[in-house]
Amino acid sequence: MHTETLVADIRILLLPLPEFAMLPFGGFLDKLRFTADEADYSRQRHCTWQILGLEPGHVESSSGIAVQTQVTPAEIGYQDFDYLVIFGGRSAKVTQALAPHYKNMLRRAAGHGVTLVCIDNACFLLAACGLLAGHKVALHWRHETEFRAAFPRIEVMSDQMYCFDGNRISCAGGTAAIDLAVEMLTRACGRTRALKGLADMLVDEARSSAHQLRSLDNEVNTGRHVSRAIALMRTLLGSSKTADELASMVGISRRQLDRLFLASHAMTAKNYWNEVRLQHVQWRLLNSDHSLTTIADEAGISDVSYLSKIFRKRFGKPPAEFRKTISHHIVNP
Repeated sequence: MHTETLVADIRILLLPLPEFAMLPFGGFLDKLRFTADEADYSRQRHCTWQILGLEPGHVESSSGIAVQTQVTPAEIGYQDFDYLVIFGGRSAKVTQALAPHYKNMLRRAAGHGVTLVCIDNACFLLAACGLLAGHKVALHWRHETEFRAAFPRIEVMSDQMYCFDGNRISCAGGTAAIDLAVEMLTRACGRTRALKGLADMLVDEARSSAHQLRSLDNEVNTGRHVSRAIALMRTLLGSSKTADELASMVGISRRQLDRLFLASHAMTAKNYWNEVRLQHVQWRLLNSDHSLTTIADEAGISDVSYLSKIFRKRFGKPPAEFRKTISHHIVNP
C-alpha cells in the first residue's frame, strides 16, 4: 500500500531559556499545534517542532513549571530547520549573561541559514552574541530603555509587537507570540491554515505588528494626542527632553497638551511623565540588581539624591530600603 509522505512547510526549533515565561511559549506552541494537522490530533504534519536545550533534561520556567528538552545541539543538523525560536528568561541581565554558553550554538545555527527568532528579552542574548548587528528589534516595552542603554547601535522598533528583518525576527512576548506565530505560519503555510484554531484558543483575530495596546494606558478613550504623548514618554524615558519638546513632537502646544492630560488623567503632562519614570524605577528595583545610578540614568534622572527624595515621597521609602524590604519578603514569605 502506498503511503504519502508529507514534507512539512515549516520546521522549527524551540529554545526556552532558564526562567522563560510560559505565556508566550505556550501560546506560540499551541498555535503551531493547531496549524500542524488537518484536524485536532496534534500530529506534526504541516509544521514540525522540537524543544532544544544545551543538554538533556528539563528547563524550568519563571513559574516553576519545567519543560523537557527533546534534543541537544549535538543531536541535530541545523540544515533540517527553518527557524530557531528563543524564549527569553525572567531577567534581561541574566539572559544577556548567558551569551558565553549559547554563542557557539546560535552562531552555528545562523551559519546554516536558520532564521533566529527572539521572543521577549531573548534579544538581549542575541545582541550580546553579536547576532543583531545591523538588524532592527521589537521587544517588550518594559525592557526598551534597558536595551537601548546596553546596545545603543541596535535600532528598537517602538510600539511594534513583532518585527521581521531578514533572517532575524523579534517579538515583544506575551500573547504577541501568538500573533507572531500566525504571521510566520502565513508565510509558510498560507493564511487559511495559519488562522486555523484561533477560535479554539478564544482569540478574536490575529493582530498586526503595529497593533496598539489599549491596556498600556488605563484610559481607553484618551485621544490620539495623549496616546501618542504617552508612547513617546516610554520611548524617551531616559532622555533629557522636556514636556515642551514632547508637546512639539506631538504637534500641539504645551498648554493644550496639559489641558488634555488634566482632562484624562487629572495631572499635567510633566507630572504624568514623572510618574512613568518613577514606576519604571520601582519596577527595576523589583526586577533587577542594577545600581540606583544605572536605574536613574535609564529613567532620565541624573541626580541620584533627587531620585531618592522623590521616590520616597511617592512610595514611602527610599529606593535602597524599598528594595531591601521587598527582597526580604521574597526570601522569607
